[in-house]
Amino acid sequence: MLFQRRDRPSRIERLRVAVWPRNSWARSTRYFGKRVLRLTATPHAIAVGFAAGAFASCTPLVGFHFLTGFALAYIVRGNLIASALGTSIGNPLTFPFIWAFTFKIGQWILHGRAPKTDAHHVHQQFQEGLFEKSFDALWPMLKPMFIGAVPLGLVVGSVSYVIVYKSVEVYQRRRKQTLAKRGKHPYAQPTSTMEEDRSA
Repeated sequence: MLFQRRDRPSRIERLRVAVWPRNSWARSTRYFGKRVLRLTATPHAIAVGFAAGAFASCTPLVGFHFLTGFALAYIVRGNLIASALGTSIGNPLTFPFIWAFTFKIGQWILHGRAPKTDAHHVHQQFQEGLFEKSFDALWPMLKPMFIGAVPLGLVVGSVSYVIVYKSVEVYQRRRKQTLAKRGKHPYAQPTSTMEEDRSA
């Protein structure tokens, strides 16, 4: 296969790249942005699909964000590829803040107060609990996170929808204009020549 790496990366290397990009985060963000813009679908389908993935990334369903995003995008008739790209909202840089916000919002909804804990403490406690504790022991922490994920996901998804919709709309309109100009020049025949051909 063309452009394939000579040495196949190991599973550890692929996992490291998935968690931490080989290039900078800014370059990776621009890459994902171009992937979203170049999808072949309506601006609404792309935007609502991306919003579904962004909503899914706010849930504590670690490891199932893709499937959750696909399911939500299917329900709202969004683009499935856009939903997969939308899950990039949840990444190692944003997860500590997402989990802390969902936990605090959930605790406030359930008990009328939010715990005074920082984002990194909640992130560490949740991460350790995933591998060390049973589901019964982890549920008191997961319950408020699931509840808090709904309002936070709706806000993140709505903001994502507006940004992606406007961006895709502008990109597709400019692309159509560019293709229209290329179609007229240099292959288009001048008007005078066309009239001569018709008279002949």
